[in-house]
Amino acid sequence: MLTSILNHYASIWRGDITQGESGWNNTTRFVEGPEGRGVLRIYQTHRDLDKIRFEHAVLASLAQSNLGFSTPVPVPSLTGDTVVQLEDGSGRYACLFKYIDGIRPKAGGFRAAYSFGEAAGSLSYALSRIVLETSPAYRPYYEIAHSYPAFSPERVGQFCIAPPEPFRDLEGPLRGIGEAYGEVSRELEGLERLPQQLVHGDLNVSNLLVGADKPEQVTALLDFEFCTRDVRAMEPAVILPGLLGDDKDAGMEAAVHFCRGFGSRVRLTREEIRAVPVLMKLRNVDVFLHFMTRYDDGTDGPEVLREQIPAIRAELARLERDRTTVEALLERYLSSE
Repeated sequence: MLTSILNHYASIWRGDITQGESGWNNTTRFVEGPEGRGVLRIYQTHRDLDKIRFEHAVLASLAQSNLGFSTPVPVPSLTGDTVVQLEDGSGRYACLFKYIDGIRPKAGGFRAAYSFGEAAGSLSYALSRIVLETSPAYRPYYEIAHSYPAFSPERVGQFCIAPPEPFRDLEGPLRGIGEAYGEVSRELEGLERLPQQLVHGDLNVSNLLVGADKPEQVTALLDFEFCTRDVRAMEPAVILPGLLGDDKDAGMEAAVHFCRGFGSRVRLTREEIRAVPVLMKLRNVDVFLHFMTRYDDGTDGPEVLREQIPAIRAELARLERDRTTVEALLERYLSSE
């Protein structure tokens, strides 16, 4: 199957295929061609061509920007299109990207927090200047009720209070997530009035590369699948929870460096800064509903959601633990006033 995908591309992109790191939503393979390397991505959880075309339109615009780091560049097929449909009858799509030099940050001791902030800020500014004729396929985070219409507040609440058998032993963490869902639902009003623009929407340590010889320097930001129009402050709100780990001192140090870097490129209004803690919690609730959807539609077995539940609850607890400190550093490094 993978070889048949590469037959849609010029011969220089056909070669040995090796396993790559894959996320929850896609399968990734490396291609060793006669004149270079490529990265093959197969979209696994949707068959929506418009979503992929919007992502590729954003990437085409970013390729014209002088960012100081790399972003993915789709490779045109023999027909000139950057999307290929698989021939296995599944309706799935695939695309090929040019290989970008760099390595994933090593677990523990993340050294690129300041550079990550600079890169995220530069990307945010570049995205704010992009105007596309097509509309984003994904809704903004604050429209969470519309993004997951199958999961009403009543259904989510019932799942968290009285979980079904595969999750019954996780009732404690689920109650905490259910409470956070209720809090977020009450705090959504007015978020749509904050400054809006295109945002990456899924920036985290797993979606960046650093230099092999300079692990403190971000060389690329990856995976723009969920790029959409949303409030500008959503970008740091997505990133910060991932930096605040179990080690409070190390997590806050990384958060400070990130905010210093981001603030050197983009500043937020006071209203945006006040909203960031709510947006951080909203991100966690959205992740929970995302994996609930995957379980509900049969994409994943219960073990995937079981893995996510305690992790999401722990992150929500860290956000509550560090909220006052985070608000102070946001005011210090990101405020435009």
